[in-house]
Amino acid sequence: MSTILDATHPLVDGRTADAPLVRASRGLRSETLPVWFMRQAGRSLPEYRKLREGVAMLDSCLRPEMASEITLQPVRRHGVDGAVFFSDIVVPLKLVGIDVDIVPGRGPVFPDPVRDAAGVREFAARVRGETTPEVFAPIVEAVRRTVAELGSTPLIGFAGAPFTLAAYLVEGGPSKDHLRARGLMVGEPEAWSELATAIGELSAAFLEAQIGAGASVVQLFDSWAGSLSRERYLESVAPSSRIPLERAATFATPDGERIRSIHFGVGTGELLADMHATGGDVQGVDDRIPLDEAARRLPGVPLQGNIDPAVLFAGDEVRARHVRDVVRRGAAAPAHIVNLGHGVPPEADPQVLTRLVELVHSLPGSGEVESA
Repeated sequence: MSTILDATHPLVDGRTADAPLVRASRGLRSETLPVWFMRQAGRSLPEYRKLREGVAMLDSCLRPEMASEITLQPVRRHGVDGAVFFSDIVVPLKLVGIDVDIVPGRGPVFPDPVRDAAGVREFAARVRGETTPEVFAPIVEAVRRTVAELGSTPLIGFAGAPFTLAAYLVEGGPSKDHLRARGLMVGEPEAWSELATAIGELSAAFLEAQIGAGASVVQLFDSWAGSLSRERYLESVAPSSRIPLERAATFATPDGERIRSIHFGVGTGELLADMHATGGDVQGVDDRIPLDEAARRLPGVPLQGNIDPAVLFAGDEVRARHVRDVVRRGAAAPAHIVNLGHGVPPEADPQVLTRLVELVHSLPGSGEVESA
């Protein structure tokens, strides 16, 4: 059953319906290639650092006026074709009362990790009991403020994939190998399934709040999926990732044009086909596999990516050559949203990002450029 978007939604009133990024998410090319950057709203911008002075990360995410302003900053500065909503993957957990903090230099930290079946049952019951539309009020307000300022630039809603969130929750914080999380997967598969499903429902509700408030496209971000074997991904991760992607797809305009989604993971070159089968319209590709090879593995699928973030620190000539090569390879896909193969590093020079956007916009939307 579809949820019909409100008449004031940017896809319904026409503001973003024909934006290059939205068209690309539907598999259509435009005269210019759409480009945006994961983590474009954040630490690489001096205006962001100034605004955030004295404000904790999660507090900044939950202050609607601040979250909106941070979301808008890279659109004003770089002229990107999409604004990604400024938030963090742990925000939904924070909103339903889970104790979590983002420690500078470390990342998300959970003082009370969930590591056994009893803990999972308690967590799942709490999350399901607290996940109501009301808890997302600051998110809804921030999205509405942002969309009112964006005009024809689409807002990209965003959520963390269940495996990545569950990995943090089980480990208690960042981990290189996720041994406790993977141990729960194989040692107590029923408990793992309950945990991942509960988080999948929460991520779905987080995306639904953003879509209802005006997001035109959404992305599910799976930081750690690349650490898993194909068998483990299919058995233990795909079912829960399917939940938010399928729920997002139920939103549609009155004429039946549904919300499109991007599914992205890091180090997931060997999982691309399985990730796409799990859900999502556009497959995000990191910088570890050429885009034409990704297109060969995913015939007929729009792609996003995959500029190597390292070229942000190379010279203009090297960077231009690399970008042109990425665009040329991306022509093998029906549509291409240009992006980095991962997020913007905090050390990146904002002027380099602006010039990169200008370069992409100077290339033909068909992607047919001369070999680099």
